[in-house]
Amino acid sequence: MKSLSLSKGFSRMLFWSVISAAFIGPGTVTTCSLAGVSFGTSLLWALTFSTLATIVLQETAARVTLASGKSLGEIMLQRHGTGGMWISRMLAGGVVLGCAAYEAGNLLGAVAGLRLLADVPNWLLSLCIGMGAYLLLAIRSISLLTRLLGLLVFVLGFAFILVSIQAFQNPVQILNNSVIPNFPVNSALIITGLVGTTIVPYNLFLGSGIGQGQSIYEMRQGIILAVMIGGLISMSILLAGTLIEGEFSFQNAALVLGQRLGKSGEVLYAIGLFGAGFTSVVTAAFAASIAAKSLLAIDEKQTAYVWKSVLGIGIIFGIAQFKPIPVILAAQIANGLLLPFVTWQLFRCVNDKGLLPERYVNSLAQNVFLLLIFLVTLVLGGNSIWKAVF
Repeated sequence: MKSLSLSKGFSRMLFWSVISAAFIGPGTVTTCSLAGVSFGTSLLWALTFSTLATIVLQETAARVTLASGKSLGEIMLQRHGTGGMWISRMLAGGVVLGCAAYEAGNLLGAVAGLRLLADVPNWLLSLCIGMGAYLLLAIRSISLLTRLLGLLVFVLGFAFILVSIQAFQNPVQILNNSVIPNFPVNSALIITGLVGTTIVPYNLFLGSGIGQGQSIYEMRQGIILAVMIGGLISMSILLAGTLIEGEFSFQNAALVLGQRLGKSGEVLYAIGLFGAGFTSVVTAAFAASIAAKSLLAIDEKQTAYVWKSVLGIGIIFGIAQFKPIPVILAAQIANGLLLPFVTWQLFRCVNDKGLLPERYVNSLAQNVFLLLIFLVTLVLGGNSIWKAVF
């Protein structure tokens, strides 16, 4: 019975690892590595906070869905009514735009990982990665897709954890920096990046869309384990970054780690970077389709157009070898507007006793933490818009 229980727990964790796959992308690798290069282990606490916040938000979104039988987008659509349809359309447009913008960076990050292993033309790698993502997205079984992505997350996590082992020279200091907030000079933007790269708005629609049909216990067990593993991988990337000397770049990071750990360090970093990019290529398109379907009440055929369009944008940028700065700036603005708005909408939904049975409504403690997350996302959103505009 015990082995059966462990097997079920692992299966749930694997299923929900799609959330980790969505937020661990090239942006996470870059931001966490920069934090390690610039500030050592002193900003680990920001990843601890953002991991806990992600668990709270994902659990809340999934609980609302399990209690009502509707996805988060459908619930928002119901609350806004016909007169507020423009809000749902604007929100859907923002989510799809953000996913499309980040898709370009995700695919280019996956290409960069493979380029560290072999000197193959970018356009060919972009086509191969795009085809692989297309085949995964064409699978109509959500359960199978999420478990395949979960396995890829474990592969990239294993790679980064192995690379970071050498950084465990002072475990006590690492533990202290993981729980005690610290604000070194000029660290504000990196802290914003660490939290913002982990808490992303489209993940709430993704988690809400795939969680239907589970029990509260199954959902909570899967989300907690999967997101904690995602947070551990992010921390491992930061720790690996402390080993890098000089200016950060993917090539320099792989070179330095290769010098310290031998050829295996360079290979593991390349595999981790590719895995982070590829899983995010799949999940960004997947999340865009789920958000659009629930917020706009479209059919399966129209939903397929959404993920194909998002994936196509990424492939085009990869083949053309663009530096998608204008698109990423637009994504920053969209994310800055969406994050606090979605958090506030989630807060209202989970406290609506007319929508949810009493036992599913938030407790006082849950509301306090959710409001704290809302305030943080509000600051992050304002900061993201400020950076994008100026």
